[in-house]
Amino acid sequence: MGAFGWPHLLVILAVILLLFGAAKLPALAKSVGQSARVFRGEMKAMKEDDAAASSTATTVAPSPAPAESTPKAPETGTSPETRA
Repeated sequence: MGAFGWPHLLVILAVILLLFGAAKLPALAKSVGQSARVFRGEMKAMKEDDAAASSTATTVAPSPAPAESTPKAPETGTSPETRA
């Protein structure tokens, strides 16, 4: 048998009931459930990020495009010679 048997769990539930009261138990259970759901979602996202990072690390990245030797004129409709 595990560390806690059903009598132990019954005592723990009774203590929780006395501490929080019957009126607050549904809100407490809802809060714990939402926290667990958020935690599971974050853990799943972290595992997906790790899997994506490891798959991109094993692939060869394409080489960057060569830089242009002449700068481009601004897109204002005027050429650099007519601005002076």
